Amino acid sequence: MRKRKNTRRIEGHGFTIIEIMAVIIIIGMLGAIVAVNVIGKIDKARVNTTKASLSVLHDAVIAFNMDQHRYPSEDLGLQELVERPTDAEYWPEDGYLKTTDIPKDAWGNEFYYERYPESGKSFVIISYGADGEQGGEGYDTDLYSTDAF
Repeated sequence: MRKRKNTRRIEGHGFTIIEIMAVIIIIGMLGAIVAVNVIGKIDKARVNTTKASLSVLHDAVIAFNMDQHRYPSEDLGLQELVERPTDAEYWPEDGYLKTTDIPKDAWGNEFYYERYPESGKSFVIISYGADGEQGGEGYDTDLYSTDAF
């Protein structure tokens, strides 16, 4: 009879450095793809949010005009939508906005109110886009309340 030798073979049960590096590279590539797609969606959402705010402010100015028989002055601007003017004949209980502060655009910049703009309209409310400066392209483009959204 033959005796069997009890020899153990050492088998590798871990991952090699190449396998670990391959997994890290794949995860990095997937993360980059997701980041690019998410960042583009965030900027687009900011534009849509700003357009919605412009629409609300535009409607509030029109309501102000209907009640007060005038538009807000350029000096006080949109502040007249939340603080009762001294000459106000009628004033809604909560003002013309649901908040006590004038909202900012989605980039945290102030909206600008202008009477008698170049467009020939009675007024316009402007967001200067992501850069907060007049002019620009892409997400820096100026948005106007008089534009059809």
